[in-house]
Amino acid sequence: MLSRGAASGWVLSGAARAGVQQQQPPPFRGLRASPRTRSAMPSWVIDRYGRNDVLRFTKNMVFPIIHFPNEVIIKVHAASLNPIDLSMRSGYGATALNMKRDPLKLKSEDTEFPLTLGRDVSGVVMECGLAVSYFKPGDEVWAAIPPWKQGTLSEFVVASGNEVSFKPKCLSHTEAASLPYVGLTAWSAVNQVGGLNQSNCSGKRFDFILDNVGGSTEKWALDLLKKWSGATYVTLVTPFLINMDRLGVADGMLQTGFTVGSKTVKHLLKGVHYRWAFFMASGPSLDEIAELVDSGKIQPVIDEVFSFSEVPKAFQKLEGGHARGKTVINVISKK
Repeated sequence: MLSRGAASGWVLSGAARAGVQQQQPPPFRGLRASPRTRSAMPSWVIDRYGRNDVLRFTKNMVFPIIHFPNEVIIKVHAASLNPIDLSMRSGYGATALNMKRDPLKLKSEDTEFPLTLGRDVSGVVMECGLAVSYFKPGDEVWAAIPPWKQGTLSEFVVASGNEVSFKPKCLSHTEAASLPYVGLTAWSAVNQVGGLNQSNCSGKRFDFILDNVGGSTEKWALDLLKKWSGATYVTLVTPFLINMDRLGVADGMLQTGFTVGSKTVKHLLKGVHYRWAFFMASGPSLDEIAELVDSGKIQPVIDEVFSFSEVPKAFQKLEGGHARGKTVINVISKK
C-alpha cells in the first residue's frame, strides 16, 4: 500500500490511481460495466429545471459504462444532498456545466437530460478500467462526483479513480456519504487556497477567515484579520456560475475575472489576501480527510436519513432549511 500521509504520498497515490506507477499490467477487464447483461438501472432524474415536481423516478436510466481506462463503477449504498443539488435542480450553473460536459458543442441542445443529481457517494467498487490499479472490485469507497457528471441518486455511478478514496473504516456507508462534498469544499478552501496544514497552524489567531455565508459578511469580517501579516480571507460564495448563466460564457468569465481582480487588489492594498475557493474533486484529499475521520478529529453530523423511494421528501427537507446536519439517502433501502 502506498503511503498517503506525506506530500510525496499524494503524488504517488495520485499516479497509482491513474495507473502510472503500476509495474505489471492489470488483469484484463473490458470497458463495459458488470454485470454485463445490465442495460438499465433505477435512478432519480430530472428532465427539465424547476422545483421539486421535476424529480422523476425511473427504472430505465442508462447503466453507466467505463469510457476511460482510469474510471471505476461504484454500487451506491448511500448518497446525500447538498445545497448545490437544490440549485442544480433549478438550473443554477447550467451554462458553465454544459460547457464542461460538451466543450466543443458536439451534441445537440439540452443533452444533459435526463440528469441525475447527488454529489456524494459511499459504496462498493463493482468494475475498474484497464489503468486502475489502486482499487479493485469489492473495495468500500467514498467520493464526491463533480457537478458536470451524472450524480449519485442512482443504483450505480461512474467516477474517475482520481476522485475516489477508501471509505473511513470507522463509518458506515450512511455516515460516510454525508462528508465528501462538504469535506472537500472546506479542504479546498483551507488547505489548497488558504495554505493551512497541520504543520503551520499552531498559534494562528485571526490570520485566516473562511466565509461560507457571503452577503454582508465581507463588510465586517475582513476587519478582524491582522493587517500586513499574510492573513487570508477565503470565501466560498462567488458569482462565477451566476455570471455565466446571466451573461453567457464569454461575458460571464470576463465579468468574473474583473470582480475577483478588483477585490484582490482592493484588499491587498489594505494588507489582506482575498481569495475565492471552489469544490475540487480529489481522491488524495479524501485520503487525508479519511485519516482525520478515523482518528476522531472529524465526525459526521446527520439530521435525517431517507430511503431511496423518499428522495423528493429529502429535497423538501433540505429546501425547508433549519436542518442540523446532513440529509442522507439510503440508496440500497428497499422501502
